[in-house]
Amino acid sequence: MVKIKGLIKAVLVMFGVTSILGCDIEQDSELASKTLLYCSEGSPESFNPQLVTSGTTIDAVSQQIYNRLVKIDPSNGQVVSDLARKVIVSNDAMRYRFYLRKDITFHTTDYFTPTRNLTSADILFTFSRILHTDNPFHDVGGGQYPFFSGIGLSQLIEQIIVVDDLTIEFRLNDPQASFLANMATDFAVILSAEYGEQLIESGQKELIDQKPIGTGPFKFKDYKRDHYIRYLKHHDYWQSESNLEQIVFDITPDNSTRLAKLLTKECDVLGYPSASDVGFLHKRKEVDIVETTSMNVSYWAFNTEVEPFNNPLVRKALSYAVDQNAIIDAVYFGLAEPATSLLPPTSWAYNGDSYISRYNLQKAQELLNEAGYSDGFEMDIWAMPVQRVYNPNAGKMAEILQQSLKELNIKVNIVTYDWGTFRKKLANGEHDSVLIGWLADNSDPDNFYRPLLSCAAAVSGSNRSLWCNDDYDSNVKQALSTANQDKRKIFYTNAENIITREVPLVPIAHATRHKVHHNYIKNVNINPYGGIDFSATKKGKQ
Repeated sequence: MVKIKGLIKAVLVMFGVTSILGCDIEQDSELASKTLLYCSEGSPESFNPQLVTSGTTIDAVSQQIYNRLVKIDPSNGQVVSDLARKVIVSNDAMRYRFYLRKDITFHTTDYFTPTRNLTSADILFTFSRILHTDNPFHDVGGGQYPFFSGIGLSQLIEQIIVVDDLTIEFRLNDPQASFLANMATDFAVILSAEYGEQLIESGQKELIDQKPIGTGPFKFKDYKRDHYIRYLKHHDYWQSESNLEQIVFDITPDNSTRLAKLLTKECDVLGYPSASDVGFLHKRKEVDIVETTSMNVSYWAFNTEVEPFNNPLVRKALSYAVDQNAIIDAVYFGLAEPATSLLPPTSWAYNGDSYISRYNLQKAQELLNEAGYSDGFEMDIWAMPVQRVYNPNAGKMAEILQQSLKELNIKVNIVTYDWGTFRKKLANGEHDSVLIGWLADNSDPDNFYRPLLSCAAAVSGSNRSLWCNDDYDSNVKQALSTANQDKRKIFYTNAENIITREVPLVPIAHATRHKVHHNYIKNVNINPYGGIDFSATKKGKQ
């Protein structure tokens, strides 16, 4: 045991790891006992989830700082109340009236002191920023709202009416079956209009996304990029007050270092353990593993705007080079299942016949010959530098594909950058192909189809194939126009068949999600639709 501990310390030194525990915590045992240390895998791109779709930001921000009008019950995927105590939908499904709870307080911090509680004005402020280009905050933070742009929110909402201080109504241009589910996502967080007014007066509008104010269980204290985030308890939280006084996100991208920090209690909770470490951790008596079937998919997306990937025959040929079984073994260590559709099998719209694992290099070569590429070509595969729930090791996945494609005389360059640069270049469409994925934000199948492959998402940035197909869009739109689940499934099956025929991307795997924590930690809630919730977490005696 002594040798193991010494080895772990050596690893920490090797990676230059130092404790992020400030002297205030170390010298205050009571504070330390109520401080949760979470080892996360990366820095958030923003403290406003409206602006990005990355899981890193969602985990770090959404559930800690903010609330939504409605939210997803992680146990059954149903939409339930959050800041809105009740929602009334008109018979024609064109008007949604939200009745807000009373006495909801925003955070009081060293940079903002609210003078009033939550009202309809805050809901109007939040969504006006997204919808209206002339809103003073619309262009702050880049002016991109990828999730909402991908689902066409600005085209959907005709008007938002403030009925009174605690009642607000959304009027739609068309009925849409997924509207409430989308309002329950981690992107639909509610901001403070009063804070916005303060920032305009002080000429510091950009701080709205850097020094956030919300109504959630914790409030922002400080952040050092690539090192840590510190949140303090919101003592006036409208739900049960947290047992924790503060949460520290210890940002540690390296898997080995995160594991070492967990074992030496530098961290209480480990985010995204390496798949290769899960078996080892299962044998450790001092840790518990939270496991959930997650609504996710990893996929290989082709940039359909560049040659030769603008040719469906080439894309289909490459799909035959994906050895899913080898990837499941080597990348996921068996903790995933091969994808047969963009949707996971747990979705009500899943159709297992949509895509069949069909690793067949002979068939791939025949299609390449037909496409005029019998001698092969050279291409890039971009591999994420970070570990995500849907893909624990994109680099290894790229190596497996590289070996398969070598048999087809296709030379593969594996490309990666730091996460920020990677995402920026990806958004610019500088890639040939990319190994990435999606973690759904709610249980509605639309949450896969529109953000990943709609024409609108090709513009907003979450469609990594930059593919636009009118027939596909039409089927997805028709699926949204009815609440009849059987009819919706028919349209989604049609959309899936178009994906199978056109192959803008290749679904690869649906992974199981894990969180690991010491057994003195209780109530770590990981959501199958994304995010991690520490509001009910308790820290016992170590």
